[in-house]
Amino acid sequence: MKNEVLIVGGGVAGCAAAIALARNGRAVTLFERETTPRHKVCGEFLSGEALEDLHALGIDVSTLGAVPLEYVRLAAARRAAEAPLPFKAASLTRKSLDTALIAGTITAGVRVVRGQSVKSLDRKTTGLWQATLEDGTSFEAPTAFLATGKHDLRGHGRPKDPHQWVAFKMYYQLSPAQTAELKGASELTLYSGGYGGIQPVEEGLANFCCVVKQPYFARAGLRWEGLIARMQQDCPHLAMRLAGAEPQLDKPIAITHIPYGFLRRTTDEGLYCIGDQAAVIPSFTGDGISIALHTARRAVASFIASESAPAFQAKLRSAMLPQMRLAEAAANGLNNPLARAILPFCLRVWPGAMRVTARLTRVTQPAAPVPQAFAN
Repeated sequence: MKNEVLIVGGGVAGCAAAIALARNGRAVTLFERETTPRHKVCGEFLSGEALEDLHALGIDVSTLGAVPLEYVRLAAARRAAEAPLPFKAASLTRKSLDTALIAGTITAGVRVVRGQSVKSLDRKTTGLWQATLEDGTSFEAPTAFLATGKHDLRGHGRPKDPHQWVAFKMYYQLSPAQTAELKGASELTLYSGGYGGIQPVEEGLANFCCVVKQPYFARAGLRWEGLIARMQQDCPHLAMRLAGAEPQLDKPIAITHIPYGFLRRTTDEGLYCIGDQAAVIPSFTGDGISIALHTARRAVASFIASESAPAFQAKLRSAMLPQMRLAEAAANGLNNPLARAILPFCLRVWPGAMRVTARLTRVTQPAAPVPQAFAN
């Protein structure tokens, strides 16, 4: 098969782009280093925009066991405030979502190469992009999509994380009382060195995902047990939520050096960067999956319209810059000791503030209908 497009990365953005391109008659090969989908460091929040894009791709999250979310709760120290979400939302493990998306790519006719890492992605003098796998096998195509998520590919790296963020994720079986208290909610918990989120997922479990700065982790002894104890000390609300909880993984999933606030400026001709390779929004917004789908949809629409990759990247950056800057400012506020002390009180007085912030940090859907690339 002669490739028209190579896609490096089989996560949300890569699979979404692959399905859309294949539906538009393009010959696509997708590379995914894992042999089967696995759990990833991700809050697993599906906003209204994400649900719309997944529906257009033929993914019905309700059949996968997604848990509906109706409101957001902010907790700092011993105070908490909540507000209804201003849009439909759901919670679904990345393992379940990625399994459905990979199946969708295969059904769409995409050639999927799994179980091998792409060691290099280079543009040859012929103008073709060449992806070379770890066993030496290579594939060529005029166009490539870079969708490696939080992991950089050699030669296409993003700036280093100046804040030294470390992210962890653990699934818990909460006590029956706490499971009932968490039902329908996505909770944001604040600490002196970062923040975390906890929300229900399928099979009656809860996903706890947090990001902390390296010095905070170091003061906790560079061990998960010390870190989770310190976070509960900083935020008694979290301690209450995890009282009697049973961890469901032998150890947490972790990742370091996440460049929050990154927004790609330029790219090479013929290389469309999507997902976290295009933009990395602070995770408290819960917009990571939505951005992955949004960037994939826009990139496919640009490719089909014969818009160059550099032009696509520049337009995407311009469109997302206000949202990213607002999210960064909000993240800085969450790490301010005074803000942590007064935010819950302020939000009790004006719960609409959370709804406004949620709207302003969402990706902006285009005025035009969803492109045929994402239509069933």
